[in-house]
Amino acid sequence: MKKTFRLMALVAMTAGLAFASCDKDNGNDGGTSGGGGTETAEWVDLGLPSGLLWAKCNLGASSPEGYGDYYAWGETSTKEVYTWETNKYCTAVDEEGWVKTLSKYNTDSEYGTPDNLTTLQPSDDVATQKLGNGARMPTETEWRELIANTTSEWTTENGVYGRKLTASNGKSLFFPAAGDRHGSELHDAGEYGIYWSSSLYADSPIDAWGFFFYSLGQGVNHYGRQYGFSVRAVCASQN
Repeated sequence: MKKTFRLMALVAMTAGLAFASCDKDNGNDGGTSGGGGTETAEWVDLGLPSGLLWAKCNLGASSPEGYGDYYAWGETSTKEVYTWETNKYCTAVDEEGWVKTLSKYNTDSEYGTPDNLTTLQPSDDVATQKLGNGARMPTETEWRELIANTTSEWTTENGVYGRKLTASNGKSLFFPAAGDRHGSELHDAGEYGIYWSSSLYADSPIDAWGFFFYSLGQGVNHYGRQYGFSVRAVCASQN
């Protein structure tokens, strides 16, 4: 069984803000074309090669140091318990509570009939659903672009530990070390952060890609889809 190890085993491997607007659709169709736009965001232009804008705060937070909400990958609502048994797209578990079959985002017949979807559709992208059209979760590639085009510092903001990523244009983002939720508990807040991407880990579809960091470093790795991680939205430049 291709089980995912928790972050602390994985990490061993390794204030100026400019705001712009994203197009928003405040309708509530709940379908694949966009979301309800129930939250708002401020956007930071870091001068990235792609022109991508990044949200100032975590989804569900009102300040850069706020932890915000935690979501399992592909889910658009928070919940009390984060396990495979409670996962939206897990349709069967084994006697240990580990995933046996997936109903969506599956590239491996070990977990049922593959649909070969490797990027979250808008209806399953919590950033799109909460912020409206134009906003979405970053892909694995976009996380890597952010890392490659910023300098990173482990620091505090208003007493909250996290990483500050600063671009060559002087603009920066603060990512609080919000920990993660698994089972019914919040774990290791203040020690590390993990932020989902919209990209499935196609080699083992029970995982998806995410950005992780702690005091000694940062990187991109893959994690079990059942965990509750932070979300930071992006949108295309409006230039």
